[in-house]
Amino acid sequence: MSSAKYYVALLRGINVGAAGKGRKAVPMARLRELVVAQGGRDVTTYIQSGNVLFTAAGASAEVEAKLEAAIRDAFGFEVPVIVRPHKELARIAKACPFTTEADERPTLVHVGFSKAKISAAMAAATAPYCTCGERVVVRGQAIWADYNQGVARSKLTPAVLDRCFGASVTLRNVKTLAALVEGGAG
Repeated sequence: MSSAKYYVALLRGINVGAAGKGRKAVPMARLRELVVAQGGRDVTTYIQSGNVLFTAAGASAEVEAKLEAAIRDAFGFEVPVIVRPHKELARIAKACPFTTEADERPTLVHVGFSKAKISAAMAAATAPYCTCGERVVVRGQAIWADYNQGVARSKLTPAVLDRCFGASVTLRNVKTLAALVEGGAG
């Protein structure tokens, strides 16, 4: 067993609106309980959309698999979970290729995390879907997307990103990314 690390878990496609009611509802209080039940400590959630900061023993993939299984067992449906060490998230935030845009439009520049390894060449597959001026860049294991005209009108959807990158991808805007990085700094 490896020593404990500070992690960030990012859940994809959950519903937390209307007091956690609805399709794929995962109330944050219950999610925190599940993380604790899997050995997590110092557990906090950030906004009601499936962002969890916690300390746990084990490798990222092991922690990720345990949390996915716990969610499936508790709620009866699959939720893709991506777990990354907090230090990695901090490094990724510093490597944003759209720094001016992120400063000007922090809710329109997103970073994506894939459940599988990615390569910079994979970004080219998104070109046909960038019909509203979006730009996609891969840096390391982070997928950066500038949704300069907004996410709502974009054809660069989560399902498209999944196909282009060959696995489940979850996105967070740079405002959320900054809050997650800062939330783990203490």
